[in-house]
Amino acid sequence: MDLAPGAAADVDQATTVAELLTALDEIEEPPSAATRLAERIRNWRKEDVGLHLIDAYGHRLMPKFVYYGDYDVMPGKVSIPDLVNRRNNGTLERGELALLSLLDMAGVTLRDFQQTDRHERLIRELENSGNVISDEVFEYWSQNTDLEVKLEILPVEEGAQPPLNQPPILQIRVRNQRHRVSVPFDDRSRGFVWFFSFLAYFNKLEEAEDSDLILLLDEPGLSLHGRAQEDLLKLIDKRLAPKHQVLYTTHSPFMVSPRSLHRVRTVVDHDKVGTKVSSDILKADSDTAFPLLAAMGIEMTQTLFVGENTLLLEGPSDLIYLDVLSDAVESEGQSGLDPQWVKAPIGGAGKLSTFATLLGANKLNVAVLVDSSTKDVQAVQRLRDNGQLTRNGLVEVGEFTGTGDADIEDLFEADFYLDLVNRAYAAQLPKPITAADLNGKDPRIVRRFEAYFRQHDIAGGRFNHYRPAAVLLREQADFLPKLTPAVLGRAERLFDKINGALKHGS
Repeated sequence: MDLAPGAAADVDQATTVAELLTALDEIEEPPSAATRLAERIRNWRKEDVGLHLIDAYGHRLMPKFVYYGDYDVMPGKVSIPDLVNRRNNGTLERGELALLSLLDMAGVTLRDFQQTDRHERLIRELENSGNVISDEVFEYWSQNTDLEVKLEILPVEEGAQPPLNQPPILQIRVRNQRHRVSVPFDDRSRGFVWFFSFLAYFNKLEEAEDSDLILLLDEPGLSLHGRAQEDLLKLIDKRLAPKHQVLYTTHSPFMVSPRSLHRVRTVVDHDKVGTKVSSDILKADSDTAFPLLAAMGIEMTQTLFVGENTLLLEGPSDLIYLDVLSDAVESEGQSGLDPQWVKAPIGGAGKLSTFATLLGANKLNVAVLVDSSTKDVQAVQRLRDNGQLTRNGLVEVGEFTGTGDADIEDLFEADFYLDLVNRAYAAQLPKPITAADLNGKDPRIVRRFEAYFRQHDIAGGRFNHYRPAAVLLREQADFLPKLTPAVLGRAERLFDKINGALKHGS
C-alpha cells in the first residue's frame, strides 16, 4: 500500500490486529487497499463459524498464559514516587510487579508510604509482610532456613542518582538469624532472589486471576544449584501443578524427575523439517537426551547404591565378614545386623569422609565402620561433630576387639583367620603358613600377613584381603562351626552398636 509517511509509521508500529485496525481507520485519506484490508479484518471472524463460536462461547473459558523468565526478579531498592508513576503509566517490569505483590500480602498500598501519619502502622504491616512471605518461601526453600526477609523505609542517600533521589525509598533486606546480620536483597545469591521473586509474583497473580493459568517458565533453575533445583521441583509439584498447568524448559538433569519421565517432552531442531516436540525420548539425539540420562544416573546412585540407612565399609571383604557373622549370630538366637542397613563398600579408607559428606548432604542416615588405625578416622569424627553423621554413626572395630589398632579381621581368632589364608593361597604357598612364621607382636593380623608376603615374595609380595573372605563365603559349612563364643560375642556387640545408629521410624 502507498501510504503517507506518518500513516505508514503508525501501521508499521502495530503489534496486534486491533492496533492495525485502529491505525488503518485513522488514515485521513485511505487508499482503496487500506479500506479493503480494514473491512476484511472486521468481517473475517464473522465469516468463519468456528472463530465466531470461539469468540461467543470459548473465549471466556480460555486459560491465561503467563511467561516468567530468569530476569524477572524483584529490585532490592526502589523509589516509591517513581514506582507510582510507572505503575500509572503501565511501564512496570515483572520484578516490580512481584514487589507490589509482596506489599499487597501485607495490605500495604504505595499511597501508605506517602502518608506520614501512618508511620507506625506501616512498620507493623511491613514486618508482617516479611514474616508471611518468609514462612511461605522457606516451606519450599531448604537451603538455608535461618533467613528472614525484612522491608525497611530508608532516607535518600547523599548523591543518589535518579530515580533513587526521590523519597521515600523502600529496601528489601535478608537477615541471617544465625549470624545476626542482614544484607540487601540484591546481594543474596541469584538463585534465592529468583526463587523469592517468583513466589511473590505468583501469589499476586493467583489472587488476581479467576481463570486457570498456564505458566511458562523459561529455564527456571538456571541460577539454582542442584539441591535448590529439587526445592523448585517440589514447589512446582506441590503448589503450582495441582491448580495450574506448568510448562518449563531446562537443560539441567536436576530439573528432571526420573520418577516422572512421562511428563518430559524433547525439543529437537531437525534439518529441513524444523523444530519437533516429541514424547518419545528414545528418538532424541545424544545432546538432547543427555539431561535425561544424567537424571537417571543420579537416581540410580541414590537407589541402587545407597538407601535411607547407609553403612559405609572400606571394602567388599568387610561386607562378606559382616554378612557371614550376622548369619552366625542369628543362628544362635541373637540379633544380627539389621536388614534396613544398605551396606556400601567404597573402595578404601581414604574415601570414607568424602562419601560420608556426599551422602549426608542427600539427607540420608549414614554410619561408617572403620578400622581403628584408619588415618581417616579424625576426618570422619569431624563429620559427626558437624552433624553430617548420626550421633553413633562412627563405629571403630577396636572397640570390640579390645585393642587400639584393629581391622575387621581381628574379630576372628588368629588360628581361624590363618586357616582362611592358607586355603585361599594353597596353590601359591610352598608350605602352609604357621603362627610361628608371623610377627606376633603386631596387633593387626592382616598386617602380619602383609609383611610375610612381602618378605617371601608370595603372590608378587601383595596380600589380597578379599581372597580369605571369599573362602569364608564359599565354605561357610566348614568354617561356621569353628567360630568361638568369644567371636560371636564380639560380633553381637558390634551389630548392637551399628543398629543403634538406625534412623528412627525407618
